Amino acid sequence: MTRRQFLQTAACVAAALSTAPAWAQELHWPTRPLRIIVPFGAGSGNDIVARLVGDHLTRVLGQPVVIDNRAGGNGTIGADAAARSAPDGYTLFVTTNTTQAAAPSLMKKINYDPIKDFAPIGRIANTPALLLVNPALPVKALADLIALAKARPGKLTYASGSAGTLVPGAMLTSMAGIDMLHVPYKSIPLGLNDVIAGQVDMMFTDMATGTPQVKGGKLRALGVSSLAPVPALPDVPPIAQTLKGFELLAWYAMYAPAGTPAPVIERLNRELRAFVGAPATVERLTALGLQPMTSTPQELADFGRGELAKWARLIQQAGIQPE
Repeated sequence: MTRRQFLQTAACVAAALSTAPAWAQELHWPTRPLRIIVPFGAGSGNDIVARLVGDHLTRVLGQPVVIDNRAGGNGTIGADAAARSAPDGYTLFVTTNTTQAAAPSLMKKINYDPIKDFAPIGRIANTPALLLVNPALPVKALADLIALAKARPGKLTYASGSAGTLVPGAMLTSMAGIDMLHVPYKSIPLGLNDVIAGQVDMMFTDMATGTPQVKGGKLRALGVSSLAPVPALPDVPPIAQTLKGFELLAWYAMYAPAGTPAPVIERLNRELRAFVGAPATVERLTALGLQPMTSTPQELADFGRGELAKWARLIQQAGIQPE
Protein backbone atom coordinates (compact mmCIF):
# COMPACT_ATOMS: atom_id res chain seq x y z
CA MET A 1 0.00 0.00 0.00
CA THR A 2 1.37 3.41 -0.96
CA ARG A 3 1.47 6.29 1.50
CA ARG A 4 -1.33 8.00 -0.45
CA GLN A 5 -3.53 4.90 -0.28
CA PHE A 6 -2.84 4.56 3.44
CA LEU A 7 -3.85 8.14 4.12
CA GLN A 8 -7.04 7.76 2.06
CA THR A 9 -7.98 4.59 3.96
CA ALA A 10 -7.29 6.25 7.32
CA ALA A 11 -9.43 9.23 6.34
CA CYS A 12 -12.34 6.95 5.37
CA VAL A 13 -12.14 5.10 8.70
CA ALA A 14 -12.05 8.36 10.64
CA ALA A 15 -15.05 9.69 8.72
CA ALA A 16 -17.00 6.51 9.35
CA LEU A 17 -16.29 6.65 13.07
CA SER A 18 -17.23 10.33 13.32
CA THR A 19 -20.65 9.66 11.80
CA ALA A 20 -21.45 6.53 13.84
CA PRO A 21 -22.36 7.65 17.37
CA ALA A 22 -24.60 4.59 17.78
CA TRP A 23 -21.65 2.24 17.39
CA ALA A 24 -19.65 4.39 19.78
CA GLN A 25 -22.48 3.97 22.27
CA GLU A 26 -22.30 0.20 21.89
CA LEU A 27 -18.53 0.06 22.26
CA HIS A 28 -18.46 2.16 25.43
CA TRP A 29 -21.82 1.25 27.03
CA PRO A 30 -22.44 0.80 29.89
CA THR A 31 -19.89 2.79 31.89
CA ARG A 32 -22.10 3.53 34.91
CA PRO A 33 -25.06 2.02 36.81
CA LEU A 34 -28.40 1.48 35.08
CA ARG A 35 -31.89 1.75 36.52
CA ILE A 36 -35.05 -0.16 35.75
CA ILE A 37 -38.25 1.78 36.37
CA VAL A 38 -41.06 -0.45 37.65
CA PRO A 39 -44.54 1.14 37.58
CA PHE A 40 -45.84 -0.89 40.54
CA GLY A 41 -44.81 -1.36 44.17
CA ALA A 42 -42.25 -3.66 45.73
CA GLY A 43 -43.47 -7.23 46.00
CA SER A 44 -45.74 -7.05 42.95
CA GLY A 45 -45.30 -9.57 40.15
CA ASN A 46 -43.88 -6.78 37.99
CA ASP A 47 -41.33 -5.99 40.70
CA ILE A 48 -40.36 -9.66 41.15
CA VAL A 49 -39.77 -10.09 37.41
CA ALA A 50 -37.84 -6.82 37.11
CA ARG A 51 -35.50 -7.80 39.94
CA LEU A 52 -34.74 -11.14 38.32
CA VAL A 53 -33.92 -9.36 35.05
CA GLY A 54 -31.92 -6.70 36.88
CA ASP A 55 -29.78 -9.28 38.66
CA HIS A 56 -28.99 -10.93 35.33
CA LEU A 57 -28.08 -7.65 33.64
CA THR A 58 -25.84 -6.72 36.56
CA ARG A 59 -23.86 -9.92 35.99
CA VAL A 60 -23.54 -9.73 32.22
CA LEU A 61 -23.09 -5.96 31.81
CA GLY A 62 -20.69 -5.47 34.71
CA GLN A 63 -22.61 -2.50 36.12
CA PRO A 64 -25.13 -2.30 38.99
CA VAL A 65 -28.79 -2.24 37.97
CA VAL A 66 -31.04 -0.37 40.40
CA ILE A 67 -34.80 -0.97 40.64
CA ASP A 68 -36.81 2.26 40.80
CA ASN A 69 -40.41 1.59 41.91
CA ARG A 70 -42.82 4.34 40.76
CA ALA A 71 -46.26 3.08 41.80
CA GLY A 72 -49.56 4.91 41.31
CA GLY A 73 -52.08 5.90 38.68
CA ASN A 74 -52.54 2.33 37.41
CA GLY A 75 -48.87 2.31 36.49
CA THR A 76 -49.02 5.53 34.48
CA ILE A 77 -46.81 7.48 36.88
CA GLY A 78 -43.94 5.09 36.29
CA ALA A 79 -44.63 4.87 32.57
CA ASP A 80 -44.55 8.66 32.23
CA ALA A 81 -41.26 8.82 34.15
CA ALA A 82 -39.75 6.20 31.85
CA ALA A 83 -41.00 7.91 28.70
CA ARG A 84 -39.48 11.23 29.79
CA SER A 85 -36.08 9.76 30.71
CA ALA A 86 -32.99 10.38 28.60
CA PRO A 87 -32.68 7.84 25.75
CA ASP A 88 -29.07 7.05 26.60
CA GLY A 89 -29.36 3.36 27.47
CA TYR A 90 -29.19 3.91 31.22
CA THR A 91 -32.93 3.92 31.95
CA LEU A 92 -34.97 0.81 31.21
CA PHE A 93 -38.63 0.03 31.80
CA VAL A 94 -39.92 -3.39 32.84
CA THR A 95 -43.68 -3.20 32.75
CA THR A 96 -46.95 -4.97 31.97
CA ASN A 97 -49.96 -4.78 29.71
CA THR A 98 -51.46 -2.34 32.23
CA THR A 99 -49.31 0.60 31.09
CA GLN A 100 -48.68 -0.45 27.49
CA ALA A 101 -52.11 -1.75 26.45
CA ALA A 102 -54.87 -1.10 28.99
CA ALA A 103 -54.17 2.38 30.40
CA PRO A 104 -55.39 4.31 27.32
CA SER A 105 -58.82 2.68 27.76
CA LEU A 106 -58.88 2.73 31.57
CA MET A 107 -58.04 6.41 31.93
CA LYS A 108 -59.45 9.51 30.30
CA LYS A 109 -55.98 10.99 29.90
CA ILE A 110 -52.43 9.69 30.11
CA ASN A 111 -49.29 11.74 29.56
CA TYR A 112 -47.43 9.30 27.32
CA ASP A 113 -47.97 7.31 24.14
CA PRO A 114 -47.35 3.58 24.73
CA ILE A 115 -46.21 3.15 21.12
CA LYS A 116 -44.39 6.37 20.16
CA ASP A 117 -42.64 7.07 23.48
CA PHE A 118 -40.93 3.70 23.94
CA ALA A 119 -38.37 1.55 22.17
CA PRO A 120 -39.39 -2.11 22.55
CA ILE A 121 -36.65 -4.47 23.77
CA GLY A 122 -38.34 -7.84 24.33
CA ARG A 123 -41.04 -9.89 25.99
CA ILE A 124 -40.38 -11.75 29.25
CA ALA A 125 -43.43 -13.78 30.30
CA ASN A 126 -47.20 -14.19 30.25
CA THR A 127 -49.26 -14.58 33.41
CA PRO A 128 -52.84 -15.68 33.97
CA ALA A 129 -54.81 -13.99 36.74
CA LEU A 130 -55.43 -15.98 39.91
CA LEU A 131 -58.73 -15.59 41.79
CA LEU A 132 -58.08 -15.67 45.54
CA VAL A 133 -60.45 -15.45 48.51
CA ASN A 134 -59.99 -15.17 52.24
CA PRO A 135 -60.23 -18.70 53.70
CA ALA A 136 -62.94 -17.49 56.11
CA LEU A 137 -65.27 -16.87 53.18
CA PRO A 138 -67.67 -19.85 53.07
CA VAL A 139 -66.83 -20.92 49.51
CA LYS A 140 -64.76 -23.79 48.15
CA ALA A 141 -65.27 -23.28 44.41
CA LEU A 142 -66.16 -20.54 41.94
CA ALA A 143 -69.76 -21.78 41.72
CA ASP A 144 -70.06 -21.31 45.50
CA LEU A 145 -68.74 -17.77 45.22
CA ILE A 146 -71.22 -16.88 42.49
CA ALA A 147 -74.11 -18.32 44.53
CA LEU A 148 -72.97 -16.39 47.62
CA ALA A 149 -72.67 -13.14 45.64
CA LYS A 150 -76.17 -13.58 44.26
CA ALA A 151 -77.49 -14.18 47.77
CA ARG A 152 -75.71 -11.05 49.03
CA PRO A 153 -75.93 -8.52 46.16
CA GLY A 154 -73.52 -5.62 46.60
CA LYS A 155 -72.13 -7.00 49.87
CA LEU A 156 -69.03 -8.90 48.73
CA THR A 157 -65.88 -6.91 47.93
CA TYR A 158 -63.00 -7.44 45.51
CA ALA A 159 -59.69 -5.61 45.36
CA SER A 160 -57.53 -4.62 42.39
CA GLY A 161 -54.09 -3.12 41.94
CA SER A 162 -53.59 -3.09 38.16
CA ALA A 163 -55.45 -3.60 34.90
CA GLY A 164 -54.54 -7.27 35.05
CA THR A 165 -56.42 -7.54 38.35
CA LEU A 166 -59.22 -5.03 37.71
CA VAL A 167 -60.36 -6.31 34.32
CA PRO A 168 -60.86 -9.96 35.35
CA GLY A 169 -62.82 -8.81 38.40
CA ALA A 170 -65.12 -6.77 36.19
CA MET A 171 -65.34 -9.66 33.73
CA LEU A 172 -66.40 -11.98 36.55
CA THR A 173 -69.20 -9.71 37.75
CA SER A 174 -70.41 -9.15 34.20
CA MET A 175 -70.27 -12.76 32.99
CA ALA A 176 -71.68 -14.25 36.21
CA GLY A 177 -74.37 -11.60 36.56
CA ILE A 178 -73.38 -10.66 40.11
CA ASP A 179 -72.95 -7.37 41.97
CA MET A 180 -69.79 -6.88 44.04
CA LEU A 181 -68.10 -3.75 45.40
CA HIS A 182 -64.76 -2.87 43.79
CA VAL A 183 -62.01 -1.60 46.11
CA PRO A 184 -59.00 -0.16 44.18
CA TYR A 185 -55.47 -0.18 45.58
CA LYS A 186 -52.22 1.49 44.55
CA SER A 187 -50.54 -1.88 44.04
CA ILE A 188 -51.37 -5.59 44.13
CA PRO A 189 -49.53 -6.40 47.40
CA LEU A 190 -51.49 -3.71 49.28
CA GLY A 191 -54.81 -5.17 48.16
CA LEU A 192 -53.65 -8.70 48.80
CA ASN A 193 -52.67 -7.83 52.37
CA ASP A 194 -56.22 -6.65 53.05
CA VAL A 195 -57.67 -9.85 51.59
CA ILE A 196 -55.40 -11.86 53.90
CA ALA A 197 -56.50 -9.67 56.83
CA GLY A 198 -60.16 -10.17 55.96
CA GLN A 199 -60.79 -6.51 55.13
CA VAL A 200 -61.67 -7.44 51.52
CA ASP A 201 -63.26 -10.72 50.43
CA MET A 202 -61.35 -11.57 47.27
CA MET A 203 -58.93 -10.42 44.58
CA PHE A 204 -57.52 -11.40 41.23
CA THR A 205 -53.72 -11.27 41.39
CA ASP A 206 -50.84 -12.03 39.08
CA MET A 207 -49.45 -15.53 39.56
CA ALA A 208 -46.07 -14.43 40.95
CA THR A 209 -47.70 -12.53 43.82
CA GLY A 210 -50.56 -14.90 44.56
CA THR A 211 -48.98 -18.35 44.22
CA PRO A 212 -46.84 -18.14 47.42
CA GLN A 213 -49.91 -17.07 49.41
CA VAL A 214 -51.85 -20.10 48.20
CA LYS A 215 -48.99 -22.51 48.87
CA GLY A 216 -48.54 -20.95 52.31
CA GLY A 217 -52.20 -21.50 53.17
CA LYS A 218 -52.99 -17.81 53.66
CA LEU A 219 -55.49 -17.62 50.79
CA ARG A 220 -57.71 -20.01 48.85
CA ALA A 221 -57.50 -20.12 45.04
CA LEU A 222 -60.79 -20.61 43.18
CA GLY A 223 -59.58 -20.38 39.59
CA VAL A 224 -57.11 -19.16 36.98
CA SER A 225 -57.91 -17.06 33.92
CA SER A 226 -56.07 -19.33 31.48
CA LEU A 227 -57.89 -22.07 29.58
CA ALA A 228 -55.65 -24.75 31.08
CA PRO A 229 -54.40 -25.30 34.64
CA VAL A 230 -51.07 -23.72 35.58
CA PRO A 231 -48.20 -26.10 36.49
CA ALA A 232 -47.42 -24.12 39.65
CA LEU A 233 -50.96 -24.76 40.96
CA PRO A 234 -52.20 -27.79 39.01
CA ASP A 235 -55.24 -28.35 41.23
CA VAL A 236 -56.70 -24.89 40.62
CA PRO A 237 -59.23 -25.12 37.77
CA PRO A 238 -59.63 -22.67 34.88
CA ILE A 239 -62.46 -20.20 35.47
CA ALA A 240 -63.65 -21.07 31.95
CA GLN A 241 -64.85 -24.43 33.29
CA THR A 242 -67.56 -22.51 35.15
CA LEU A 243 -67.89 -19.40 32.99
CA LYS A 244 -67.48 -20.41 29.35
CA GLY A 245 -65.16 -18.13 27.39
CA PHE A 246 -63.47 -16.57 30.43
CA GLU A 247 -59.84 -16.08 29.40
CA LEU A 248 -57.31 -13.38 30.15
CA LEU A 249 -53.51 -13.32 29.97
CA ALA A 250 -51.41 -10.44 31.23
CA TRP A 251 -47.74 -10.05 30.30
CA TYR A 252 -44.35 -8.57 31.18
CA ALA A 253 -41.92 -6.91 28.78
CA MET A 254 -38.91 -4.60 28.71
CA TYR A 255 -38.72 -1.21 26.98
CA ALA A 256 -36.43 1.83 26.85
CA PRO A 257 -37.25 5.47 26.11
CA ALA A 258 -37.80 6.14 22.39
CA GLY A 259 -34.56 7.16 20.71
CA THR A 260 -32.31 4.82 22.67
CA PRO A 261 -29.45 3.79 20.32
CA ALA A 262 -30.22 0.69 18.27
CA PRO A 263 -27.00 -1.15 19.25
CA VAL A 264 -27.96 -0.80 22.92
CA ILE A 265 -31.45 -2.15 22.21
CA GLU A 266 -29.95 -5.06 20.27
CA ARG A 267 -27.49 -5.91 23.06
CA LEU A 268 -30.23 -5.79 25.69
CA ASN A 269 -32.50 -7.97 23.56
CA ARG A 270 -29.75 -10.59 23.19
CA GLU A 271 -29.14 -10.64 26.93
CA LEU A 272 -32.85 -10.72 27.76
CA ARG A 273 -33.55 -13.59 25.38
CA ALA A 274 -30.60 -15.56 26.72
CA PHE A 275 -31.82 -15.02 30.27
CA VAL A 276 -35.48 -15.90 29.69
CA GLY A 277 -34.54 -18.96 27.66
CA ALA A 278 -32.06 -20.35 30.19
CA PRO A 279 -33.28 -23.57 31.88
CA ALA A 280 -32.81 -22.11 35.38
CA THR A 281 -34.94 -19.07 34.47
CA VAL A 282 -37.64 -21.20 32.86
CA GLU A 283 -37.80 -23.29 36.04
CA ARG A 284 -37.95 -20.20 38.27
CA LEU A 285 -40.64 -18.42 36.25
CA THR A 286 -42.71 -21.57 35.88
CA ALA A 287 -42.59 -22.13 39.64
CA LEU A 288 -44.05 -18.63 40.03
CA GLY A 289 -46.91 -19.55 37.69
CA LEU A 290 -45.54 -17.58 34.73
CA GLN A 291 -45.15 -18.64 31.12
CA PRO A 292 -41.67 -17.61 29.82
CA MET A 293 -41.87 -15.76 26.51
CA THR A 294 -39.19 -14.15 24.32
CA SER A 295 -39.31 -11.92 21.25
CA THR A 296 -37.33 -9.58 19.05
CA PRO A 297 -37.88 -5.84 19.48
CA GLN A 298 -39.99 -5.77 16.30
CA GLU A 299 -42.11 -8.69 17.47
CA LEU A 300 -42.81 -6.86 20.73
CA ALA A 301 -43.74 -3.72 18.80
CA ASP A 302 -46.23 -5.65 16.64
CA PHE A 303 -47.58 -7.52 19.66
CA GLY A 304 -48.08 -4.27 21.58
CA ARG A 305 -50.21 -2.70 18.87
CA GLY A 306 -52.45 -5.75 18.82
CA GLU A 307 -52.74 -5.73 22.60
CA LEU A 308 -53.95 -2.11 22.61
CA ALA A 309 -56.97 -3.14 20.56
CA LYS A 310 -57.52 -6.33 22.57
CA TRP A 311 -57.54 -4.64 25.97
CA ALA A 312 -59.74 -1.82 24.71
CA ARG A 313 -62.28 -4.46 23.68
CA LEU A 314 -62.02 -6.36 26.98
CA ILE A 315 -62.45 -3.19 29.04
CA GLN A 316 -65.49 -2.14 27.02
CA GLN A 317 -67.05 -5.60 27.30
CA ALA A 318 -66.47 -5.62 31.06
CA GLY A 319 -68.32 -2.32 31.37
CA ILE A 320 -65.41 -0.43 32.94
CA GLN A 321 -65.72 3.34 32.63
CA PRO A 322 -62.50 5.39 32.13
CA GLU A 323 -61.40 7.34 35.19
